[in-house]
Amino acid sequence: MTDLFGKREPAAPLADALRPQSLDEVVGQQHLLGPGKALRLAFESGKPHSMILWGPPGSGKTTIARLMAKAFDAEFVALSAVFSGVKDIRAAMETAEQALSRSGRHTILFVDEVHRFNKAQQDAFLPYVERGLITFVGATTENPSFEVNSALLSRAAVYVLEPLTPADMEILLSKTQIRVDEDAKARLIGFADGDARRLLNAVEILLNTGVEKVDAAFLEQTLAKNLRRFDKGGEQFYDQISALHKAVRGSDADASLYWMVRMLDGGADPLYVGRRLVRMAVEDIGLADPRALRITLDACETYERLGSPEGELALAEAVLYLAVAAKSNAVYEAYNAARDFISRDGTRPVPLHIRNAPTSLMKTLGYGKGYRYAHDEPDAYSAGQTYFPEGMPAVEWYQPTERGLEAQIRQKIAELRNRK
Repeated sequence: MTDLFGKREPAAPLADALRPQSLDEVVGQQHLLGPGKALRLAFESGKPHSMILWGPPGSGKTTIARLMAKAFDAEFVALSAVFSGVKDIRAAMETAEQALSRSGRHTILFVDEVHRFNKAQQDAFLPYVERGLITFVGATTENPSFEVNSALLSRAAVYVLEPLTPADMEILLSKTQIRVDEDAKARLIGFADGDARRLLNAVEILLNTGVEKVDAAFLEQTLAKNLRRFDKGGEQFYDQISALHKAVRGSDADASLYWMVRMLDGGADPLYVGRRLVRMAVEDIGLADPRALRITLDACETYERLGSPEGELALAEAVLYLAVAAKSNAVYEAYNAARDFISRDGTRPVPLHIRNAPTSLMKTLGYGKGYRYAHDEPDAYSAGQTYFPEGMPAVEWYQPTERGLEAQIRQKIAELRNRK
């Protein structure tokens, strides 16, 4: 492409050149974008709202955010949590303020990989979302329940995107100029593994070779390194994650190592794999072996410092430790039970005896009256003192197992309950 002054501009990547210009051009995600579905209705309402788009790479998160700005005639500002900090967030807010004062246009702020921002960085968006200065759209490949702080999550709708199906990929492939035989098409779709960007980048590589028609042998030769983990029908990336998780949960060290190496060898981000190991430590091992959480966090930090291949050895050490560690999901079950109860229960006041009483007025009102300081009592335990709201039914959500450290915790809890 050449501009008015004769300067040659670089051609846009194929993925950008084929980016949809309307919802009707989007391939896949019809469970959200089809007629009468949630996200299409949101677009048609004329009222933008903040949202989290949760889905695997190449499922259309950036495309949907851009189309949202177009649909609402809004400014579009994009940040990547990988490369941005609080300074960049402030600069984006200033841009939004200027757009509002200059033209009255609202701003859609798109934050890619929002899960990589820490809590303080995520909190920095809250005042601007509250003011209505921006509509926040975060994209993440991680479960937002774990990776997005609750304050931001409570102000955004969560939409779950899915990997593109083989049928979706065929439609996308038909929009390109590439000529492939049926075997090569199946291999190419398998290679892409539900990731539209991966498919289009591969097509661009093949087109740049100048070959007139691609067969399976040429495709495998050209993309050999990345094709190792894919069979003709294509394996789903998330199936491998599931296999890894279940092998760890099932205490099979060799199978756990196998699936982790398969993922790394297939091009998975090692830090992504590390974060999954952290999640396994929390969900499936918990207090049966609290060291597991520290070991997985250390493995992630080691990879960040050393990179490949030494850093991957730390991940291997972590996955093997998880596999052989004592297992317990008691913390996970207790947490979910508490959340379920609270979501259905009314807002109960804090009992007076355990309220803070920093002023004389509060003391006069009975705040803190009757509270027994545990450290002043035998074994630092105030037997019989209650800490739940008045009238709340008795609960015992946390049920430690008899495995690992939890066996001792179980014994301790039973002893304390008997002393009431």
